[in-house]
Amino acid sequence: MLILLPVLILPVFGQTQSQQIKLTSGGTIKVGFSTDPANPNPGDQTQLKISFINKQTNAIQPHIDYRVTVTKGQNQVFGIPITHVGEEGAVSIPYQFQDAGDYQITISVESILFQPIPPETVVFSITIGGSQPIKPVQPKSGCLIATAAFGSELAPQVQFLREYRDNTIMATVAGSSFLNAFNTVYYSFSPTVADAERTHPLLQETVRAGISPLIGILQMAKFSTIGNSNISVIMSGIMASSLIGATCLWPVGLAVKSVRETKKPNPKIIIAIISGVLSFTLISIVTGNLQFITVATSVTVLTFVGLGAIYSSWAIVKIMKKANTFL
Repeated sequence: MLILLPVLILPVFGQTQSQQIKLTSGGTIKVGFSTDPANPNPGDQTQLKISFINKQTNAIQPHIDYRVTVTKGQNQVFGIPITHVGEEGAVSIPYQFQDAGDYQITISVESILFQPIPPETVVFSITIGGSQPIKPVQPKSGCLIATAAFGSELAPQVQFLREYRDNTIMATVAGSSFLNAFNTVYYSFSPTVADAERTHPLLQETVRAGISPLIGILQMAKFSTIGNSNISVIMSGIMASSLIGATCLWPVGLAVKSVRETKKPNPKIIIAIISGVLSFTLISIVTGNLQFITVATSVTVLTFVGLGAIYSSWAIVKIMKKANTFL
């Protein structure tokens, strides 16, 4: 699960025609809510657009601490912990609704202009898949390449990938921000690869063999995840990224000249890189800026994939040279 880049979280300025506006339960502030697309279907990349409005001036209210919970019936399907929005006074949160039906989006306001207040909530209702025919194929929510490789969405490997994505990664702000960015890249090429797999059995077998180590790594990452906290998901993501780089991308590490010459990577430089990346990521979590989190988690994943590939290729080259000397 990795790679990314695009900025998916955009500030929302002003009010759109379809925006609902409600006063919080304590009557302190107004909250606006809308979605993009306006009538999302299951599997659509959906932006939950939230704006905070001063009830006296009807202007955007900056510096709000808030929480968001998405529920379907009695079950919570998504949520973000307390998060701060700055001068823009509005956010756009990426989320994929997996099933059709009625959902409730609960927004809790807990601080205004850095002054804590007793939590005040507002609830918005949204129907997914109610205004358009439900698409029989949901490409934006499926594991297309894995499904084609294993022949069915019901294959245990595909079910594991879906469950890990929906119940672990998407359950946190860090995970959902990164995964929505990753999906933008993944779904740009995965339908073509999946179609090719179905018509070329040899390619299907090759992809299946290549995916199997990845699934094993993600299973280890899942077992190492304690709870659904941002820090836990980030740490398990670091482990998975490093192992994926080491096992799947080690040939790329050979592009580094020092690796080919069996020079061990400079520990001081590696420690500095890791410290910088982790600090960058932790600051993003503390600030609660979703755009910042998307970039930081992406940089973290790519960094540890690269480090895993470099160290793995260095070890392989060193072992091969020692073996040649011995022979």
